[in-house]
Order: sequence, then structure tokens, then C-alpha cells
Amino acid sequence: MPTLKMKKQKGAMLIYLIVIIFIFSAVAVPLLGSVTQQIRLLRSTAAREEALQIAEAGVDYYQWFLAHNPNDYKDGTGQAGPYVHDYIDLDIQKHIGKYSLQITPPTIGSTIVTIQSTGWTDTNPGTKRVVTARYGIPSLAQYAFLSNDIIWIGSGETVNGQMQSNNGIRFDGTGNAPIQSAKSTYTCSAGQGSPCPVVQNGVWGSAPQSTKNFWNFPVPAVDFSALTSNLATMKASAQSGGIYLPPSNQQGYSLVFNSTGTVSVYKVKNLLSNPTGYDVNGTPHNEQIDYNQRTLQFTQALPTNGVIYVEDNTWVEGTVNGRVMVAAALLPYNTGTAPTIYIPNNVTYALKDGSSVLGLLAQKDIVVTYRAPSNLEVDAALIAQNGSAQFFYYPGVIKNSITVYGSIMTFGQWTWSWVNGSNNIVSGYATTIDNYDANLLYGPPPSFPLSASGYQPLSWTSN
Repeated sequence: MPTLKMKKQKGAMLIYLIVIIFIFSAVAVPLLGSVTQQIRLLRSTAAREEALQIAEAGVDYYQWFLAHNPNDYKDGTGQAGPYVHDYIDLDIQKHIGKYSLQITPPTIGSTIVTIQSTGWTDTNPGTKRVVTARYGIPSLAQYAFLSNDIIWIGSGETVNGQMQSNNGIRFDGTGNAPIQSAKSTYTCSAGQGSPCPVVQNGVWGSAPQSTKNFWNFPVPAVDFSALTSNLATMKASAQSGGIYLPPSNQQGYSLVFNSTGTVSVYKVKNLLSNPTGYDVNGTPHNEQIDYNQRTLQFTQALPTNGVIYVEDNTWVEGTVNGRVMVAAALLPYNTGTAPTIYIPNNVTYALKDGSSVLGLLAQKDIVVTYRAPSNLEVDAALIAQNGSAQFFYYPGVIKNSITVYGSIMTFGQWTWSWVNGSNNIVSGYATTIDNYDANLLYGPPPSFPLSASGYQPLSWTSN
């Protein structure tokens, strides 16, 4: 009997053992599957992270490449992409993957280059990550207003955007961005009204406190010579793929931009009379500055490279539909022969979305003419390279308003309006509004001067 009992106990233990094994299997098998799945997920995540880091390395490489070769968008090969590079882990000196680069160069007038880098590892070539980055070189049109000389913003004037002068600023109007002077203090001139001449801060005036909060001085001066584009290169570009207009042997040229994306070019035969005007330096101007009779030379689409180079005085007006740069210059520079750009009428963009942009670079002055409309709009980036952007002083000639959408850069003093010692308007435009076109920073007109800072990161995305 005892022997039989032990056999029964052993049989029961075997059943218990089978039940335990079954229960363990029922729990362990799914758990083992989950662990296996987690291991696979971790390996996939690690592979994706490695591929991302390799793709990022591709972007870093081409950023370095552009810093040394700013106009090479073909990876030094002269051939179309993509461009595949090995990736070596320098810590272990081992080849672990590759990245493939696709480079999209800037469009005409833009400085923005797009770098698309696809990375993968040798062990998981099917797992790819893509990084897309945009870099751009800022243009010198980062200011709503830049001057190498003194500035006086009157009480009826508004500046929407950054302003800087290498000299002193009297600011009585309103602004919404940094207003900066390279001077800590300076002796203001009589041309800046009462109580001048006295020593003033680099920026001073009767602006509201909300505007005074933007005052900042002293700041580093802007090298105005950097605004000098390579006119010889621009002339060559106009001769090879743009529009080149030699001396007219008459009064100059009239350019009328058309909303159809074309420009009509006229020779100006004679001019309308006007009274004597006085520039910002007090120099009298007896010359006539509004065109009278013109002769049409041709009408054509805006040039592919966007450059129009004129070796004579130039009148500009119309509706700009495209990207274009107009330079009025005669080399070598001579104060007596340097051309002026005149604005006799509205200059507007077909769209203010960056697709239309106009640069006006005058070797001498940019002048709004005597007969320009009482309400005038000028959409452009203006550069008076060796002179001033101005409306001459015609005693008693008072117009209503001028609005500039773009940027104003002037070597000498600038003014669209003239006031007396009591700050009352006596000539020019009673209301002036300067609105900065933010599209100019990385999408300036063709051949516009750029910053020396090189490419700057603008955006970064990954899949």
C-alpha cells in the first residue's frame, strides 16, 4: 500500500508540472514575442537615427562647401546631381553608410539655395532619412533706410523697418524697428532745423516714446563702399544677356515697365521746363528734369538675367512684373558725367509677394521729378551710389504723399520734403511713408550687392 501511495503522489506532481509548464508557456511565448518585437523596434529606431545623422552630415558638408565655393551648386563636379558620398565614422575610422545630395540653386535674383540630403547605413540600406535645409546670403537691402549722411525724419514721416545712419539722426516721426546711428554724439547741422547747430545724441528728436524705444546708438558704421556693385560686371551681363543702352546722344532713356512682363524703351528727345530747384547741398539746378517728347526704340520681355544697364540719364515708371535691376552709370566714374535716375510717375509691382522686384542703382542721384504725381508710390530698392535720393526744393511746391515700398540707400542726405525752422512743410511731399519690403533680404534684385556674412541657415526639415 505505501508503494501505491507514492506512485499516486508522483503522478499528481507530474500533472502539476505539466500545468505549470503550460501556464509558463502561455505567458512566456507572447512575452518573448513582445521582447523580440521591441528589439526589432529598437534596431529600426537606431537605424533611422543613424540614417538621420548621416543625412545631417550631408547638409553640414555642403554648407561648408558653399562657404568656400559660394556659386558652385554642382558639388565641384560640373555635372547634374545627385551627388553620393561615403560616410565614415571618424571615432572608429569605419565606413558605416552614405548620403546623397540634391542641390537646388537660387532662382534669378534670389540667394536661397536648397540642400536635400538622403542618408542610410550599410547595415540597413532600406532605411533612409531625408533632411532638407535652405540657406541664403542676406542682401544689403536689410534696411528700410540706410544713409552715409545725416537724416531728419519729420513729424509727418513714418518709417516701417530698420533705419541706420553713419552720421546723426533727428527723428520726429514714427517708426517700428531699430533706429540706429554710428555716432554717440555729433554736432547737428542747420539743415536739421532748430536748435541746431548744437551737440546732440546720435539719435534725437521729438518722436513719441513708443518710437524712442527703438533708438540705438552708437552702433558699428556700415561700409557704404560695400553698396557699390561691380558696375563693369553688371555692364557685361547686360551686354551678354540683358539690355544694354549706350549713351543716347539725346537727353537719355525712358523705361516704362508693363504689367505684361515687358519693358518699353524710349529715347528722350526734349524736356519740359521747370523752375530752379535746390538739392540737399543747396546747389541750384536749372536743368529740366521732366521728359517731353520721346521716341519708342523697342518693347521686349524683361531679360532673363534681369539686368538693364544704361549709360545715360534714365526715367523709370510703370508696373513691374518680374525681377529686374536698372543701373544708370558711365564708367569710369566722373562727377560731371555720372547719370541720374529720375522718377516721373508711379513705379509699382504687379504683386507684392517677392515675385516682382525692382532695383534702381544710380551712379549719381535718384530724383523725383518736378511734375511727379501729388500722390506717388515707388516700389523699388533704391541706391544713390554717390549722391542722394531726393525731391528738389521748389519754394511753395507742396505735394500730398509719397510711399516707398522697398529700401532706400543713399550716400548723401535724403529728403522727399522740405520744412522751415518751425518744422512746417514748405516744399515737397507733406507725408512720406517708407515701408520695408522683407522679400529683399534674401530675394533682392539681380546683381544687387550682398552681405559679406555668407550663407545663413533659413529652415531645416526632416522626414
